[in-house]
Amino acid sequence: MKRILITLTILVILVAMMPHDGKSIPAFARKYGFNCNMCHTSFIKLNDFGQRFRNNGYQIPGQEGGEKNVFETGAPLSIRTSAGISLYKQDKHFTSGFNLYGFDLLAAGVMHKNISFLMIYTPRIDEPAADYTGPGDGNNPSQLAALESANIVFSNLVQDALNIRVGRFEPAYHLISSKRSYYMMSPYEVYNYATPNNSFIFDDNQTGVEITGHFQSGFRYATGLVNGNGANPDNNKFKDGYFALQQIFGRGEGQSAGQQIGIFGYLGWQPTDMNDVFVSPTGEAAGHNSKSFNRIGGNLSLNYNTFNLRALYLHGADNKVLNADTTQDYKYNGGFAELDYAGLMNNRLMLSAMYNWVSPPSYDENNKIQAYSLLVRYYLGDWTAVNVALHGEYTHRKTGDDNPVKDDNFLFLVDFDF
Repeated sequence: MKRILITLTILVILVAMMPHDGKSIPAFARKYGFNCNMCHTSFIKLNDFGQRFRNNGYQIPGQEGGEKNVFETGAPLSIRTSAGISLYKQDKHFTSGFNLYGFDLLAAGVMHKNISFLMIYTPRIDEPAADYTGPGDGNNPSQLAALESANIVFSNLVQDALNIRVGRFEPAYHLISSKRSYYMMSPYEVYNYATPNNSFIFDDNQTGVEITGHFQSGFRYATGLVNGNGANPDNNKFKDGYFALQQIFGRGEGQSAGQQIGIFGYLGWQPTDMNDVFVSPTGEAAGHNSKSFNRIGGNLSLNYNTFNLRALYLHGADNKVLNADTTQDYKYNGGFAELDYAGLMNNRLMLSAMYNWVSPPSYDENNKIQAYSLLVRYYLGDWTAVNVALHGEYTHRKTGDDNPVKDDNFLFLVDFDF
């Protein structure tokens, strides 16, 4: 194992030392003739201009109505996939394998002044063999087909201050986006944490309507009404609501310049009784005896030169009826801190360190999580419409307290986006 790691590390270093004059230009950059660094610190993380571009409905601020729409240009389509080797160790056991790590199809663009759309489709991926031992098989594919995002954005109903997004989208209470993380195998643990009898997962994209706005003072707001169960038909007559507030200090958006702090809150409802189910023509059911749960927290994003420190804290509470122990509410805390560094010309080298933690109630210590991750990415190429990155990632994860399970995960791959 040590020889493999040393060899792969040397290869990454040698390639990183080679000179390149490349440009990385996916769909939006192709449209405008920009380098990808116009919108990204390094793909896939947005910089300040990229955040403004997204907030403005995928329109260049100040040029609304003066640019070509999707009916006047080529198909605004991007594709992303990754391939590489993973090495996994738990206690004295060790295994490794070559795998594909997802396949995404993304389309987005302007249909009319201040009317734009975003669609992300992830097709089904089965393992390319018949031994049923890999990450997926005919009955349990490694990636299920899903329409991850499909939404329409109505921008600038009141200039900058009022925008409406309708459909399925990444909600604004994700103050730090897990969809734009450099990490491939090291998630934000608190985003994916599942409580005993609640189907709500904080990380899921949601279906509903969201209102956002921003002001020259640096203040940002968002509020929304959603089903709260990802893309599944809603089985609850109550809708979930949320808000997110952010303040930017200094020039920038807090992505690559300026400083950002924010807070969020989510109030949801979960049915506990599905007897006498009445199902609508679109699949919704009239669940009964709904009980509430909430998620509250805050974030910060601090920038110094090419360093970016991001951190998020989340507190969750479920009604006791949703708990395995129905005598008390289920309450937990969690969060993460991530330090990123971009270096070399055009931010070709990306280094990152991250700490994850989830602290459940004392009676549920087996689900306590601590994880430490390190990452290095180096961007290659001399293309005008392709992004290719060499990616190395390591995570040490400990689950439980009294008899913890410890595992180590190494990942080396090529991340490909065009």
